[in-house]
Amino acid sequence: MKPYTPAELPLQRLDYKRLFRSVGEANAELARYDGLLQGIVNPSVMLSPLTNEEAVLSSRIEGTQASVDEVLEHEAGILKKGENADDIQEIVNYRLALRSAHSHLVDKPITLPFIRGLHEILLNSVSGQDKTPGQFRNNQNWIGLPGCTIDKASFVPPTPFTMNDYLIKWQEYLDFNDIDVLLQTAVAHAQFELLHPFHDGNGRIGRILIPLFLFQKKKLSQPVFYLSSFLESHRDEYYLRLRSISQKGDWNGWIEFFLNAVFIQAQNNSLKVKSVLRLYEEMKIRIHGITHSQYTIHLLDALFDRPIFQTTDFVRRSGINKKTAMGLLKALRKSKILIVLREASGSRAAVLCFNDLLTITEAKDVSQ
Repeated sequence: MKPYTPAELPLQRLDYKRLFRSVGEANAELARYDGLLQGIVNPSVMLSPLTNEEAVLSSRIEGTQASVDEVLEHEAGILKKGENADDIQEIVNYRLALRSAHSHLVDKPITLPFIRGLHEILLNSVSGQDKTPGQFRNNQNWIGLPGCTIDKASFVPPTPFTMNDYLIKWQEYLDFNDIDVLLQTAVAHAQFELLHPFHDGNGRIGRILIPLFLFQKKKLSQPVFYLSSFLESHRDEYYLRLRSISQKGDWNGWIEFFLNAVFIQAQNNSLKVKSVLRLYEEMKIRIHGITHSQYTIHLLDALFDRPIFQTTDFVRRSGINKKTAMGLLKALRKSKILIVLREASGSRAAVLCFNDLLTITEAKDVSQ
């Protein structure tokens, strides 16, 4: 099979009549979602559950099996080492890459060096680290069944000799103002996946870039819009639509699929954000009624940021002095707001869980 020759960007022949309705619906739903984001006082804390879910689901598309609970338990020090250790590390790295990207984009655009930096974070200390983390590939790769040769591959990306030129053109396209930002996002994501510039991690990096690009184009007030829930539940069609671009040049079919993903996921993300905000307000009243503490907000923010935690870690993150913090946690345990995953023993701290928040992030999306 010959290496793929990417389309020139911006695309010249799209069926705008076919795409018009999908563009309008996706934009309207995303605007409603962003309206919610603009009303959140502390988005890094309040949207942490969505970020955790995205890290798990985007990694699951690539074959990992770990759950949100397992990742949080691992970070709290109670998950035993086993077959999911590498999976968990990949998910932790994905979340680190997301958070690193957020701070970068405050005053800087998406560039190729920035993307290499994300890739280096993504593959740190995992089984893929031997696949040149932070470096674009310098030899030919291909996609197909395990162990297949290039002539049996289902897709062969561009050669490394032409890839860098296409990557430069792709970066230039990010700075270009196409006819619609969501349509441009669909094209940019697919083109990146088809260029397949890394030996490993291309899908995860490509999905990280979706909210970052929307933020850069001022389509989102916060770079927090995650598509992996929809893409994971429609994985076969996701890959089929990308493959149809390389095999048939079917950009219209891909863009229509992507816009529908934005429409559905914006609805689902809005429901989850509303549920998180509602729980926060309910717990603010309930916890203050139980504790009568001036530290209610500090306590709440620490719970929402990390719903499974060691008590010692909670003291550090909340900024509440140890004696007061332990008293507050004891009151929340007694009222069943927190459940015990591991009791304290000797010098080993107890591990507690704020299960109401985990229930929201584990809820199935309406499209599933």
